[in-house]
Amino acid sequence: MSSHSIRHVDDSSQVVVHDVALDAQERRRRALAEIDNAKFGWFHIRACIVSGIGFFTDAYDLFIINLVVQMLGYVYFADNKNVVPSSIDLGLKVSASIGTFIGQIFFGYLADRLGRKKMYGIELMMIVVFTITSAFAANAVRGITATTMIMIWRFLLGIGVGGDYPLSAVITSEFATTKRRGAMIAAVFAMQGFGILSAAIVSTVTVVAFQNAINEDVMAFDYVWRICVGVGAIPGLVAIYFRLTIPETPRYTMDINKDLSKATKDIGNVLNLDAKAHGADAVAAAQAAEHHAQAVPKASWSDFRRHFSQWPNLKVLVGTSMTWFALDVAFYGTGLNNAIILTAMGYVDKSSPYRDLYTASVGNIIIAMLGTVPGYWVTVFTVDRMGRKTIQLMGFTVLTVLFLIMGIGFNAIRDYSIVLFTVIFTLTQFFQNWGPNSTTFIVPGEVFPTRYRSTAHGISAAMGKLGAIVAQVGFSQLKDIGGKGEFVPELIIIFAVFMFIGLLFTFFIPETAGKTLEELSGEDDYAARRTGADDAVMQEV
Repeated sequence: MSSHSIRHVDDSSQVVVHDVALDAQERRRRALAEIDNAKFGWFHIRACIVSGIGFFTDAYDLFIINLVVQMLGYVYFADNKNVVPSSIDLGLKVSASIGTFIGQIFFGYLADRLGRKKMYGIELMMIVVFTITSAFAANAVRGITATTMIMIWRFLLGIGVGGDYPLSAVITSEFATTKRRGAMIAAVFAMQGFGILSAAIVSTVTVVAFQNAINEDVMAFDYVWRICVGVGAIPGLVAIYFRLTIPETPRYTMDINKDLSKATKDIGNVLNLDAKAHGADAVAAAQAAEHHAQAVPKASWSDFRRHFSQWPNLKVLVGTSMTWFALDVAFYGTGLNNAIILTAMGYVDKSSPYRDLYTASVGNIIIAMLGTVPGYWVTVFTVDRMGRKTIQLMGFTVLTVLFLIMGIGFNAIRDYSIVLFTVIFTLTQFFQNWGPNSTTFIVPGEVFPTRYRSTAHGISAAMGKLGAIVAQVGFSQLKDIGGKGEFVPELIIIFAVFMFIGLLFTFFIPETAGKTLEELSGEDDYAARRTGADDAVMQEV
């Protein structure tokens, strides 16, 4: 309302306008305080489980391909010494990452535009459907091969996986308490560790179950790989119903849909608050929402450009994006090529097809148990006390040193002591997960305003996946320079460089522990500035 228009209303009208402004801020603060200061309860646990099952499925589907590729060699490439050609190996491993890159941006935008609830569950249905189709891929009578079909299905699967990143992070963040927000988001992401471990366990159990059949005919691997892939659809099927019935986040209802009354009621429902004491008067809620709608800019491309053209805002987006990019170069560069590391560790037995896959599967279990799973859960229990930025700085620093040691002394350490080599590699896995692999997922779900929280998280995650694609293509093209596996030490040194880059860009992000989402995004400043302007206008009158 302009100063000119206010001069034509009486003093009582000015008071009403001012009261509505104060009411909007106060009611919004009270509603958000219910979430931020709520007692940790069953709803929070349920939200973590429902979101976490998706990440369990994501990790299982992404990392099972590491073992499946070895099986496909025996089924389809007997004429190539039972080894998948490098170009096809790359396509099988990178196809899901390309799809994930697209899904992170696409679903991130849609979750801000259409709502978290409308999108949540759709991406999981895609994961389930395309996991099943991947398991039934086969050579066509004419033209397309089974491996090409797997690449196509895994690309589409990746789009669904990509959608899970911004949606699960933002939904968990917007429902979490301030005190435990980091632990809740970390717990969701930590399910990746169990997904990676489960992929190795399922592979091991299935290979053992088919031992006699494999020893008689390696074509039995055709059943094994299909079972290993298909099992990945089961947890997703379990979670679909719960995802489709999860309520819209109150912050989205309040700030984007401008329905403070419904948001207030939803908060009361999910936190089991007294309905009468917590109920809101519809007229007052409408007035409060209207004022807040005027105070906070509406999401649009022009506002998006305006918001992120300001260096303080852009700096944070650059920080979350580049740290994730740098981290994933090493995380996926090693994670999807564990067979090479296991060979260096001496934990490979190619005396028979069965022993080849058995040792590879058990080796992945060992790696997951020693470093991957513990790292995730140490983050869960320390992230709110130590802080996200502290853990990320620590992780990147330690990883820079470890990758340098491992790369420079690769052959010398391996020849001196396999145990020492294994310990160093295990520590890299541990500090990736008690470090930037977890925190790069947490921070983007906290630092951006509600209207762009999912979009910005999707952009940050997509930059991470771009790092994964760069790593996978680079690893595939460079690892055999000078001979089979001869360039691996140099690649590990390159990973160290990227860890140092991640360390530098970590200084672009703020510490988010102990702060509300509104404090971090500055959203309350809009309402405060508008109320201050209203005060100034009335004083002028």
